[in-house]
Order: sequence, then structure tokens, then C-alpha cells
Amino acid sequence: MARKASGGGDPQRTLRLLWGPSPRAAGGAVRGRRPRIGVQRIVDAAVALADEEGLEATTMSAVARRLGVGTMSLYTHVPGKAELLDLMVDAVWRELELPPAREPHAEGWRGLVALYARRTLAVHRAHPWLREISTVRPPLGPGLLARQEYLLAVLATAGLDASRAAVAADALATFVDATAAAEAEHAHAARVSGQPEGDWWQARQEFWDEHFDPGRYPAITRAWKAGGLHRGAAETAADAREFGLRVLLDGIEAAAASSLER
Repeated sequence: MARKASGGGDPQRTLRLLWGPSPRAAGGAVRGRRPRIGVQRIVDAAVALADEEGLEATTMSAVARRLGVGTMSLYTHVPGKAELLDLMVDAVWRELELPPAREPHAEGWRGLVALYARRTLAVHRAHPWLREISTVRPPLGPGLLARQEYLLAVLATAGLDASRAAVAADALATFVDATAAAEAEHAHAARVSGQPEGDWWQARQEFWDEHFDPGRYPAITRAWKAGGLHRGAAETAADAREFGLRVLLDGIEAAAASSLER
């Protein structure tokens, strides 16, 4: 599956749509008929359409039909599909609704990171199309900056200096996003194929009976005999996510302790 890239539209127009007019921009009130639709309604309709029918079906014309307006009406608010994708991505990231990073948590800073991970997973579950968009060049909107600010502030309370907190935040965001997207991918495959995971593997039993050579793959064989490969994809993904996050947090904690000892 080819991933669509964010950040591909006109940067100036996208930033104005994400943040509103610049405070430096001059101009008075605009007279005339109030528009039937606005940017927020367009984004909401596009997100709902992508949730229901997928990203490929979320064209400008399809969004317009959903709103009951002509396609050209959308272009008076949003320049095109590239800018709309950026607005959609930032809109769903705002659904994280993260608390103030210094708000007390029973598990301390680790609990606040775990909260971020849970809410990120919830966003991917609610919007499975998010896995299809590469955010290597992300939309610089309120949603992205809010989660970045949250992680940096949380990691500062862990004892990391600002520079190391930035690296740790990137590591956490990359891991959490990747594992959440992988779970969404598993769910999407089951939904699109209409075939439960157990049935998919059963249809490939011949591989294990006729092609798999335990002597050639001893590590896989040992893991299988130990019960490490017996679980379904959903359970395996959840275990991997919890294990990986715990190891990352242990490493960050050790790095913070090392910094304090210097």
C-alpha cells in the first residue's frame, strides 16, 4: 500500500487554514452573504467520510456531495485534496485531548506517557485511514504541536534536559504511532477480506506441513515450542506494544538517572 504524504499542499495556505489569519494581517469585516459551509464543516465531513469509506473515497466531490453543495464551493475554502489531508490529520490529533503535562498522575510521568499511548491507539482505532498517511513532513497545526508540547513537558518532569527530552519524545511518538498503525492495519485486513485471522492461517496450513524446515529456522522453532507464536495478531500486537513501551520508558528512566548523577 502506497502511503500518502502529508505536507504536500501550499504551505502558506495550509498554515492559514490550520491557525487562522495571521495577527499581522490587516483587513476589516467582510460584507456579503454568509457562506453555507466553512472549513470546519468541510473537515468534519471529510473525516467522517474517510472513517466510513476509506481515504480513496474521500475526494473533494464526494465531500461536497455529503455536504449537499457543489464541488467548487469547497475550493473557495480549501485549495485542494493535499491541504484537506493536512487539516484532517491535525483535526484527529486534536482528539487526543491530553491533560496538562504537570497534572498529577498515580504512576508519575510514566503514567502520563502511557495515557498518551492509549489515546493515540484510540485515535487510530477511530480513524483507521490515518495509517495510510505519512507524516514525515507533518502539518504544523495545533494538534501536532499539542502532542509534542505534552511529551516534551512530561519528559522534562522525568529529569531529562531539553535536548535529550526532544530525542526521547521523538522515539516515543515514533514507536507509539507505528504500533497503533499496525493494529489498525490488522483490523483493516480482516474487515476488507472478510476472513478472520484464524481462517487466514488455516488456509496456509500447507506451509507448515510441507515447506517449513525446523532445522533451517531453529529460533522460530524454539519460539513456537515455547508458546511465543501461538497467539493471534491482536493479542500479539497488544503484548508487543506494552513490552516495547515499558522497555522504552525503562531506558528513558535510566538515562534521566544517569544525567542526575553527573
